[in-house]
Amino acid sequence: MLLEEVAEEQDWALEQDLKYNRLTAFKLFAMTSSMVISVNELAPFGKTGPTALFYLLIAGIAWFIPITQMAGEMASIDGWEKGGIFTWVKGSLGEKTGWTAMCYQWIHITVGMDTMMYVIIGALSITLNTPEFNTNPMLRFTLMMVILWGTTAIQVIGIRKIGRIAEWLFILGIALPVICLIISFFIYVFQGNPLHMTINWNTVIPHHLNENTLVAFVPFMLAFCGGEASAPHVKNLENVKSYSRVMLGLAATAICFDLLGSMAIGMTVPKNEIQNSTGFVYTYGKLLNSIGLPGGALQKVVGVLLACGIIGELGNWLAGPNQGMYEAAKQGYMPKYFAKVTDRGVPLRLMVAQSLIVTVSAVLITFTSGANADFAFNVSLAATTAQYLMVYMIMLTAYIVLKAKHENLHRTYYMTKSKVLSIIIALVAMVITVVAFFVTFIPAVETPGNLKHAYVFLLIGMCAIVSIIPLILYRYKGKWRW
Repeated sequence: MLLEEVAEEQDWALEQDLKYNRLTAFKLFAMTSSMVISVNELAPFGKTGPTALFYLLIAGIAWFIPITQMAGEMASIDGWEKGGIFTWVKGSLGEKTGWTAMCYQWIHITVGMDTMMYVIIGALSITLNTPEFNTNPMLRFTLMMVILWGTTAIQVIGIRKIGRIAEWLFILGIALPVICLIISFFIYVFQGNPLHMTINWNTVIPHHLNENTLVAFVPFMLAFCGGEASAPHVKNLENVKSYSRVMLGLAATAICFDLLGSMAIGMTVPKNEIQNSTGFVYTYGKLLNSIGLPGGALQKVVGVLLACGIIGELGNWLAGPNQGMYEAAKQGYMPKYFAKVTDRGVPLRLMVAQSLIVTVSAVLITFTSGANADFAFNVSLAATTAQYLMVYMIMLTAYIVLKAKHENLHRTYYMTKSKVLSIIIALVAMVITVVAFFVTFIPAVETPGNLKHAYVFLLIGMCAIVSIIPLILYRYKGKWRW
């Protein structure tokens, strides 16, 4: 009788999982796209100038495509479908390192969510003509909490519905505005309007490798982070083998969007008028007015759409990494309290814990920056990049060990059939990752002199805390086993 009850419970759990969490390849593409393809970095890219073209191609081709293909290969290994980077690293480097990588991935986005919310608030400040949203720290923080906890609360509806919502928010709030921006840019150029950027061999290629050149490159790394974050959802795909194709399509789409979007901003708006948190919406108004359209009115519509699109992105970052953390919690790496889900399979307790960490980071960054919205944006962008690059250093090491020692493990997808070539590609990606990590701690040129020390201390402090937390939790994992 007991066995029958257990079997019925398992059947019910499977039925619920299929009912609420089944994903098509396009839904996975939409969910992952909203984590990778973002307008958050387009204004900083446009501000960089012609070299943005060079940086995007290097980051996209030499780093992002290999990373997504390695993720596709590791996700296709038998028994590695669940848990994402936690499972991959655990399989190659052991459970302590796997847990550490999963923790880094989970915690890094806490600061990344601050970046997203700064852009949302910047867009709304232009849409509603309320600049105090961007300059008043207390008001900005209050709005951040409304956005954050509202997005957390809506997660209870389940992954399948979140995927459907993300699909539409991505299309309407990110894809459509970027496509319209690019079309408007082509019209702007065709009409013969002045361009504020010259594209040629001398301007695109940085001729001096120095501190400023390296600092400028770092944000372009973050633009391509996150392609592997949806790996925990592979088990929910109707066709698991489509994962690698989704990632390859995502790579091509991200490169095109970022290339054209950043050029549209940088070539149509003078550099001194571009602000990181409001640049995208501001460019819309200026660009549309230049081509004879009512830029003021349409700018407000775009601001609302953009805010909605990034909220969808925020929701996916709450859903994705938490699925991997839930798998880790079930195995005793966290207190039993976190190894619980709702009736629809949502690890809500983990999401609440993550949102609490976001709240703490928002307090530190928002009130340290005061009225300087760009400084807050830059700190959160750099901290997110540094913490995520810690994840990739571990992931790349795991992949190299996998190819060197565990090539016999069965998988349905290979980045390349050549073992040696695979390792060389991974090593190149590792060098790029390590250099970018250390460069994030150098303040950008435009950072106010009185805030440069705050910038460095905030980054070091946040990275130190992130490094310690997983080690403390791992020490007590035996006491949390079921």
